[in-house]
Amino acid sequence: MMSNTALLIVDVQNDFCQKGTLVVPKGDGVVTPLNKVIARARENGWPIIASRDWHPRISSHFKPFGGLWPIHCVQNSPGAEFHPKLDLKKDCFVVSKGIRFGEQGYSAFDGTLQDGTLLGTFLKQIGVNQIIIGGLATDYCVKATVLDAVKHKLKTTVLIDACRAINIKPEDGQNAIKEMGAAGAIISTTQEVLKMSP
Repeated sequence: MMSNTALLIVDVQNDFCQKGTLVVPKGDGVVTPLNKVIARARENGWPIIASRDWHPRISSHFKPFGGLWPIHCVQNSPGAEFHPKLDLKKDCFVVSKGIRFGEQGYSAFDGTLQDGTLLGTFLKQIGVNQIIIGGLATDYCVKATVLDAVKHKLKTTVLIDACRAINIKPEDGQNAIKEMGAAGAIISTTQEVLKMSP
């Protein structure tokens, strides 16, 4: 993998982890494998991108306002912060999504960088054609992001050991992995990616 590869970490935020308001079971377990890939990304000069849910307090995404989910990842709240042990530094590009009342914001490709640039546009601008993805949750925001990455003609690798599913239905996570693979994503692990890297 060359420098035209980027690492995209999806929504590893406090509200999706232990003691959050929308806990993904064992969500904290993605931090250790992701940190290994973050270290390799820095060694190889890959851009590191972290997406985040960044909802207004009143959002159609939330149950009290007609949505599916409990209130979570409200802008500037502790729950919206990245997991404290995730090794993100100032070299990380942050993509915010779901930032307005009517935006669901599942896919990182619906989000924008601080200057308003859409993620897909940004990746094109910096010459990325391969992307490695892990994070939360397999059956929602990871799946939506991966399917959009494939639509953007990016060679897309999913790190299944660095993802966790909500599993509202017990098979949701496995079905999401099958769907991502069927769409053309490469289903892999952090160990496989680390082996492939120089």
